[in-house]
Amino acid sequence: MARTGGRSTWIAVPAILACFAVVGVLGWLAMPMFPVAAAWVGDSLRGASERAAQAPEPPASQILDLDAVDCRGLYPDALWSELTWTSGVILRQDRGVPETAAGSVAEALAPQVRVTCRWTREQPGSIVTTLASVDPAVTPIAEAALGSQGFACESSSVALTCTREQGRVREEHTLIDGLWLSSVETRWMPEDYGARLDAHIFG
Repeated sequence: MARTGGRSTWIAVPAILACFAVVGVLGWLAMPMFPVAAAWVGDSLRGASERAAQAPEPPASQILDLDAVDCRGLYPDALWSELTWTSGVILRQDRGVPETAAGSVAEALAPQVRVTCRWTREQPGSIVTTLASVDPAVTPIAEAALGSQGFACESSSVALTCTREQGRVREEHTLIDGLWLSSVETRWMPEDYGARLDAHIFG
């Protein structure tokens, strides 16, 4: 095999060995810093995870402009996609009062409707969801009225949730912090519809 002119093996081999020796010495000198670097990386990752856990996304109710809220702002991304990709779906937005079978409840709560989203699909089925402002003091009235009409209600110091399912119709009502979220699902009941809305709006 021909050799390139001007290149000498007896010079090249010692030079290569010297390079390896230098790299080895540098690695040996850096070894004490490996545990320090590993600990620093671990602390950084743990710190980022802890900050993420301590700073959850605020519920939509804290960032919604109630005077300009629309149906898109009412829904988490996954549920919005699920509804809008339904075959033959039509969405109509207005400010109609909650379409509850417990009509007396709507009158008693005197809601100030912020937005009503009316979903209909190609095959029989519809969903009507309303977000309204109410006086927080009327929550006990809502619990008594809905309970008397067969709704199963769960209440705490901050929230009231009432549900009723009759045949192919499911009603869900949540009252928290002066907001009333009402949904009536007729022959179309997406999985955990009310719970997913509650989690997005109220956190």
